[in-house]
Amino acid sequence: MDNTCEICHQHAPADCYLCDGCTYRIHTWLREIPRHLPLLQDSLQPDTGPAQRGGSGRAHSPLPVRLEVLDLLGPGHVVPLADPHGDQAAGIPITALLVGWARYLAADVPYVRRDEHGTIHIERGAAPVARAGNSITAWCSWLDAYLPYAATRPWAADMYEQLEALLQRIRRITHTTPRRRPMDAPCPGCQGWALVAVDDEWHISCQSCTVRLTPDEYAAHRAQVMPVLAAIALRLGAHQATAA
Repeated sequence: MDNTCEICHQHAPADCYLCDGCTYRIHTWLREIPRHLPLLQDSLQPDTGPAQRGGSGRAHSPLPVRLEVLDLLGPGHVVPLADPHGDQAAGIPITALLVGWARYLAADVPYVRRDEHGTIHIERGAAPVARAGNSITAWCSWLDAYLPYAATRPWAADMYEQLEALLQRIRRITHTTPRRRPMDAPCPGCQGWALVAVDDEWHISCQSCTVRLTPDEYAAHRAQVMPVLAAIALRLGAHQATAA
């Protein structure tokens, strides 16, 4: 197979449809989703305030919950239902999406079964079991455990895109974004101080050129250049002190 990531089109490991960077991104998403649950619960009820006069008033009482939050936290189907009247909020609930992918993945994973005669059979189609319970956190942990296998399947890009869309819906409600951290070593490509690490990104990327470094590559680069830069700074400081 062509070892090209179906998401970012970078090099992927042998027999994988996702590169290490995109696989790592799913890993961070599955750990991030449970951390949003308290914020989503707090956002379930709409903001209340004093009644206002004028033409912007409602002809009926407001709903007691925010539908876009209820769509995420409530029950639902893995496949959105037909909506001919356009009165349904779009999107699959968190639990339904996670359980749907867990079932799909479990049905694809081969397992060994021994029959009553002692004959070993390799089969597929087992049901997923989250040992930590049926919570969103438990299903995120289950999918995370099987992520290395999922990256080798042709549908891995579909899983990536659906989880990405889910997290975008969540972040729009919780008003959160991945943290960006400027790195202190200069870029080995353009020599500028534009290397940035983002919480859900495996690579450390330059914002001024196309350089991407793995954490190990950045650590090796930093260990090589920072002592040199520190020595230059000391010499400049000593020269300025002498000139003064």
